[in-house]
Amino acid sequence: MQSHIVELDDGSRWQIFPGDLDLTLNWEPETDLMVLDADDEVASHVLVGSGAKVRARPVGDSWPATQVKDALKGG
Repeated sequence: MQSHIVELDDGSRWQIFPGDLDLTLNWEPETDLMVLDADDEVASHVLVGSGAKVRARPVGDSWPATQVKDALKGG
């Protein structure tokens, strides 16, 4: 599954959950983002910045296919 990649100042790279991409549209290169652990079936972390909270996984981690399909369907 393709998703948008965000690289933070510390060099860490995160893939954004496809259903949350619209929440990142206002992010600029200078947007301060915080990484928090997530208690979520789909994402291991959340990125928070500019009033948006998006689900994310480190680049290289696979998205759990069944949970992603359910989340995208709204289930």
